[in-house]
Amino acid sequence: MVARRRPLKTVTGVSGAVNVYSAALDPEVSTVASSIEIAKIAEDNGFDALFAADLLSFGAQGAIGAQEPLIFLSALSAVTSHVGLIATVTTTFHHPYNLARLFGTVDHISNGRAAWNAVTSSVGEENYGDQELPSPEERCAQAAESIKVVNALYDSWRPGALTPDGRGGAVLDSGLVHPIDHVGQFFTVRGPLNIPPLPQRRPVQFQAGQSDGGVELGARFAEVVFTSLPTLEDAVTYTKRIRTRATEFGRADGLPLIMSSFHATYGASEAEVRRVVREQAEAIDLDAGRAVLEDMFGGGVDLSALPLDRPIPDDLLPDVSSVNRRRGRAEIFAKLARTGKTLRELIIASKDTGHWAAAGTPEQLADAIEERYNAGVLDVISLGGLAEPRTRDFLLNGLLPELRRRGIVGTDYVGDTFRANLELPALPD
Repeated sequence: MVARRRPLKTVTGVSGAVNVYSAALDPEVSTVASSIEIAKIAEDNGFDALFAADLLSFGAQGAIGAQEPLIFLSALSAVTSHVGLIATVTTTFHHPYNLARLFGTVDHISNGRAAWNAVTSSVGEENYGDQELPSPEERCAQAAESIKVVNALYDSWRPGALTPDGRGGAVLDSGLVHPIDHVGQFFTVRGPLNIPPLPQRRPVQFQAGQSDGGVELGARFAEVVFTSLPTLEDAVTYTKRIRTRATEFGRADGLPLIMSSFHATYGASEAEVRRVVREQAEAIDLDAGRAVLEDMFGGGVDLSALPLDRPIPDDLLPDVSSVNRRRGRAEIFAKLARTGKTLRELIIASKDTGHWAAAGTPEQLADAIEERYNAGVLDVISLGGLAEPRTRDFLLNGLLPELRRRGIVGTDYVGDTFRANLELPALPD
């Protein structure tokens, strides 16, 4: 008998960015209103999770940042029942005891649907004390200690510590609740955690970051890694690298799961696809695009004087090992630049910020997804566009039905918690 393969799991974004400007000006409209609509649509159509990104500073290109993800997803938990809730929260500017309490509370109020996308942050240090942003290596070391402490706090309640009393209450056996007595490089935490054991025992652990330190962090702790892998070759190389390292840490086979964001451009025909791609390229503000591309290179490159239709000279490209912000993203764009792409082509590519992008009919896009799924380098996919009617129609009535017809995406939730629905292996004792 052939073992059943885990279906591809689906995620969509909700961050409060949609209509946040207009909503903020209307006293009768909440800035979460549009995301409540998206959350309900996502759950009605069997999406496995909602993903809330974060940005800790006022954006240089006009973005105002993001509303606080945990509070935001707590609101969405009240209008959903099954869909997972993934919050992006930094380890660089948060204390692990607070993180354990916050995520533990979201897991309780959502009946076991919380997930933590741990990031080390490339911006925001100016808002957390007058300091330089620590190096990627130091940020990853702090993240490793933070996750270790958070997990220890969740495990400070042993099985049987809280049992029913038969009268609708509970009996606490305090002898089964232990301090963790952690003393480390960055944190000292006695514990134990002061909220009850979680429905999932621990929220599902996501991690984002593709520098060397990020790979090490994901291999050691992550159950799902959120990646920027623009090509199949990139995906194969990365997956082999991180899972080999995870095996060396003694992790279960197949961990961590690989999650990629799929930036899709849809059309009903190939001719429509070509037209939409051309119109999108023509609509790009090239001056603003230069600034975005400079940010993709880590912020230390000046492209203002370069001609649009020539490649970027190699001596202008950053030494990736010296980049302090978003080193993995800088590596992606430096690699693209060295293929000979012109500045204009790189500006167009930067709108997808280094993520996997494709254009086609729903059937052609399903082919691209199936290729990665069959190669074993895609376990979770982020599909955006539910807020835009045209894209929503192509996604819900084109791409998702095609993926389900092929048996790649499941048709229903398979577990009572997010951890169970992702079909993750049991947590180690």
